[in-house]
Amino acid sequence: MIRDMLVSIISGTIFGAGLALGGMTDPARVRGFLDIFGDWDPTLALVMGGAVIVMALAWLMQRRMLRPVFGEGFALPDRSDITLRLVGGSALFGIGWGIAGLCPGPGFAAFAIAPASAAIFVAAMLAGMLLVRLMEGKA
Repeated sequence: MIRDMLVSIISGTIFGAGLALGGMTDPARVRGFLDIFGDWDPTLALVMGGAVIVMALAWLMQRRMLRPVFGEGFALPDRSDITLRLVGGSALFGIGWGIAGLCPGPGFAAFAIAPASAAIFVAAMLAGMLLVRLMEGKA
């Protein structure tokens, strides 16, 4: 149990540091990256490219492993269908990302840099998540 918590803390810290160093916690930089017809900032394309390379290597490694180093089994997606709920959720996520300049991971990581604005974003995000659960009757 303690090992699992330690692995989670270390992994989360590395992830958050990567988001901060990559500029993903800066809403102005994110909105600049999304503004392809205006004052476009391409620097996050390098961050995205780096993430794609790391993930491609992780998928290659996972195929050769019998089980994760710190777990009983891999939690891989078991569905590949595209539903209206998936498309709608993706669109809502993209709109929110464009407006706020943050998405969930960077939003939490931004607590270390700009706690007040991050708290507003995270509170709104959690309220939206609760609203969806209430609408689906799961809360």
